[in-house]
Amino acid sequence: MRLGWYSGLTPVERRTFWACFAGFGLDSMDATIFSLVIPALIATLGLTHPQVGYLATAALIGTAIGGWGAGILADKIGRVRILQFTILWVAISTIAAAFASSFPMLFGIRFLQGLGYGGEAAVGGVLISEVIRPALRGRVAAAVQSGYALGYAISVALLPIIASLFPEQIGWRVFFALGVVPAGLVFFIRRLVPESGVYADAKVASRSGVAATPFWAIFARDHLRRTTAAVIMATGIFGGAYVMITWLPTYLRTTLHLSVGSSAGYLACNILGSLVGPLLYGLLSDRLGRRPAFMTFLVLQAGNVAIYLLAPIGPSVTVLLSFFLGAFQGALASGMLPTFAELFPTNIRASGQGFCLGGGRGFGSIVPATVGLLAAALPLGTAMGTCALCAYGVAFCAAVFLPETSGTELQETSHDSTANADGYADIHKSSLAVRN
Repeated sequence: MRLGWYSGLTPVERRTFWACFAGFGLDSMDATIFSLVIPALIATLGLTHPQVGYLATAALIGTAIGGWGAGILADKIGRVRILQFTILWVAISTIAAAFASSFPMLFGIRFLQGLGYGGEAAVGGVLISEVIRPALRGRVAAAVQSGYALGYAISVALLPIIASLFPEQIGWRVFFALGVVPAGLVFFIRRLVPESGVYADAKVASRSGVAATPFWAIFARDHLRRTTAAVIMATGIFGGAYVMITWLPTYLRTTLHLSVGSSAGYLACNILGSLVGPLLYGLLSDRLGRRPAFMTFLVLQAGNVAIYLLAPIGPSVTVLLSFFLGAFQGALASGMLPTFAELFPTNIRASGQGFCLGGGRGFGSIVPATVGLLAAALPLGTAMGTCALCAYGVAFCAAVFLPETSGTELQETSHDSTANADGYADIHKSSLAVRN
């Protein structure tokens, strides 16, 4: 039986896909635990809404640093090795959160978690993009983002179970302690997932005397437009997304006054959408192009958020829109993985993707923190809607200036890199034939 594009993958492509899919899923499980236990943290540790926003910001600033740092290391010592390290980092730091007893301690731990989240996303996105052939890259790399929905589903499913077995002051600690699970994925990766052939070829070329390109070349004239457009678009997409990820469970519980069980039902629809959205984006982007797909889903998501948070809608409409909220959000996040990898040559690809994803998360971290501040004077839904819509507007404007990259070949060629007068390597023009 044929399963669409999956049937066309080679064994190496399949193993790499499942490793990256599982990495995103398990990181998602750890990341979304925080948003689900916010009411418990407020009740047991006495956190305020602004402090909750600061905790979200701490993690997102961590992802900015971790994404770029892991990308730089992945360009130097390998994609697979750094992917394993970031997964272990996430597991250890999430377990540490179970022992937090104060806001300052939790703030530091959330920052450390963010380092791992950002690193895993950047390196995993580059690895899957390099391994998958151009004709399928949009669909396969975007589908990896569906692992986020699976991880979110696991954490949401565990929430009522833990709530029924443990009192609130202990339950959130047990929840964080489950963050040890991702550590097991490292053994799978070590045994079954080889290093990217594109990266291996680049390393052979570098050992043959080809001049190395420094990571800061992503800011050189040849790349500055791409880097700037990508990081601004990522800022808007992540800023809007993290408003919903951070505050939606609290909005459902405290504004709509839903029980834990009812909130889980609404979140289940959101998660189902997050599973479907990346698949839709991948199909659309491979057929129409990366830039039109981004612009389409940004408009759809902005309209959906406006109705969801600012219009007087009933429970049934809220359930329906929860699905589309997750679908459009998942689509936008998934599209950045192949697109940003296609913007840069191999020797600075992970650095470039890491900076754009990490920078977007870091700058976007201002948005959920702003919601916490505005919520002190405005209804939570109004604060969430205002901040999310502004973020998506910024992303749309940046997408207009993003080069079209669908179909880009990522393989090295013999004339890709020669040193120029400034000491930089020439920018792999044959592998970056983007359509403006």
